[in-house]
Amino acid sequence: MSIPVAEELRRNAAARVAAGEPMVAGVLGFEDTVIPQLENALLAGHDVILLGERGQAKTRLIRSLVGLLNEWLPIVGGSEINDDPYNPTSRFARLRVADEGDETPVEWLHRSERYGEKLATPDTSIADLIGEVDPIKVAEGRYLSDELALHYGLVPRVNRGIFAVNELPDLAERIQVGLLNVLEERDVQIRGHRIRLPLDIVLVATANPEDYTNRGRIITPLKDRFGAQIRTHYPLDTATEVTIMEAEAQLPESGVQVTVPEYLKEVVAEMTQLARRSPHLNQRSGVSVRLTIANYETLVANAVRRALRTGEPVAVPRVSDLSSMLSSTQGKIEVEALEEGQEDQVVAQLVAAAVLSVFRRRVTLEDPSAIVAAFGDEIVVHAGDDLPSATYLAVLAELPELEAPTRALAGPDASESPALMAAALEFLLEGLHLTKRLNKDASGFRALYRSRR
Repeated sequence: MSIPVAEELRRNAAARVAAGEPMVAGVLGFEDTVIPQLENALLAGHDVILLGERGQAKTRLIRSLVGLLNEWLPIVGGSEINDDPYNPTSRFARLRVADEGDETPVEWLHRSERYGEKLATPDTSIADLIGEVDPIKVAEGRYLSDELALHYGLVPRVNRGIFAVNELPDLAERIQVGLLNVLEERDVQIRGHRIRLPLDIVLVATANPEDYTNRGRIITPLKDRFGAQIRTHYPLDTATEVTIMEAEAQLPESGVQVTVPEYLKEVVAEMTQLARRSPHLNQRSGVSVRLTIANYETLVANAVRRALRTGEPVAVPRVSDLSSMLSSTQGKIEVEALEEGQEDQVVAQLVAAAVLSVFRRRVTLEDPSAIVAAFGDEIVVHAGDDLPSATYLAVLAELPELEAPTRALAGPDASESPALMAAALEFLLEGLHLTKRLNKDASGFRALYRSRR
């Protein structure tokens, strides 16, 4: 005999908890916050709504629940709503089992087919979710009163599975009413028919916080029927943001080897972390992890473009490449009304603050005064995203005081990689400028570092 979906999820979730295995795969940063609440909801057999800003892995979290279903499920052959062979629900399945008895054909449904998802939109109808009379079946000769004339909606077609509604507040309130019976009585009723379909469904939903979305709200009776409301969040630290960024980014395949220094990875992630606390940005709309991923991909792409032009075998991003992230940042942040028209300045300030934070965390100069003193009145260092690495090595030859801290920052592979040395030197120069030890004249992707005297 088959078991209810909620019980199936409970058993498999309990087995994972007992074995010390992760409840969901591919979701990072929720181990001590969201995941324990989700485990409780599954063990309690609750329907779940995930509440959080955009880009907080809500949809990925929901889709990963499919892995908690049994791999295969028997259904009555030809059934549109995954009827249980031992307890058929639809008229089609009941008639078939009555006619064919033990000879009723059985099909096996993979767990990937037991998940349905609907992005809520204002034009979503009850017919989309629940069902409606199929005019084609009526035209073929069936009576309007015949249950076989029905076309089942998305919810019945995921019977004995998981159904997800993304952005639930965007669903019109009158349509949300149609989900009340699904959550409480576990059935659907289709207009014009005296029909009751007892469904076996676990309903999950996502929503932005109601103080942000002005497009709609979740009606109180529907919210009351969800057993668990779980608040998601963005990565709480830079290290987690970097891990997600590395896992999700799609780096260009151009035949050029790409090496990204750890300190620049941290800068990209730190910028997003700072953006989430910036008073210049609208925090109600959120700053998605997608910003980190897109900025990282853009940073690498700019370094690859330079390597292709200069013929260098290795592409290593530099501080001057960070300016390229403006295009990948502007569409993912919402500047406050008072800052409108100054997006580029806000982004530049965030980048500078991120570089300064990582510089202070990663670089310790034994004798910064000696480095500053090496910059005489005539010493000027040029930097830019179009300069070959050899240009920076010439600077180290002219200013040997910079070589030791540059090599320490570049790491053990520095001797064999001029590109790593160039990136480390430019990061060092930018850090000296941001800590007010050097002056900097910047224009686009180019900069000039000189003494403050």
